[in-house]
Amino acid sequence: MTKAGAFQLGVAPPANRGIAILDFFLRLIAIAGTLASAIAMATTNQTLPFFSQFIRFKAKFNDLPSFTFFVVASSIVCAYLIFSLAFSILHIVKSYAVNSRVLLLFLDTAAMGLLMAGSAAATAIVQLAHNGNNKVNWFAICQQYNDFCKRVSGSLIGSYAAVVMLIIMILLSGVALARR
Repeated sequence: MTKAGAFQLGVAPPANRGIAILDFFLRLIAIAGTLASAIAMATTNQTLPFFSQFIRFKAKFNDLPSFTFFVVASSIVCAYLIFSLAFSILHIVKSYAVNSRVLLLFLDTAAMGLLMAGSAAATAIVQLAHNGNNKVNWFAICQQYNDFCKRVSGSLIGSYAAVVMLIIMILLSGVALARR
């Protein structure tokens, strides 16, 4: 049977099946990154005593709208990635499916944009927390709230790893569409 005959019968080219399998595993990694990031950020808080045990300062993630946006964006992207696993499995079984791959390409791009926006907003606040801004008298708070800053900074790592996975998935979808 020739290559042309294999495509006519609906048999997927081996390269596209490999791309679909890689896409599935990248989605699992991105799910883990976004889920861990959202949970780490949403459960971040630290309380410090001030003069006595009755007067305390508390830092929570939802005190800052950028961190709240980060948690919402990471959660939305995580939910999308979980639902998109069904399409990823479909592409493993039927690697020649085009319409669903185009749909995933657009949705992956939107998810990447949303996650990048949330991560960038949170990164800006983390940078201010670590370094402050002397020109406007914003002082660095990470000397006092060290655990809070470590946890918030750590949650950004998983988010940026998920952004990289999404970029790779977008590129793989483009390659798979170009090969059809």
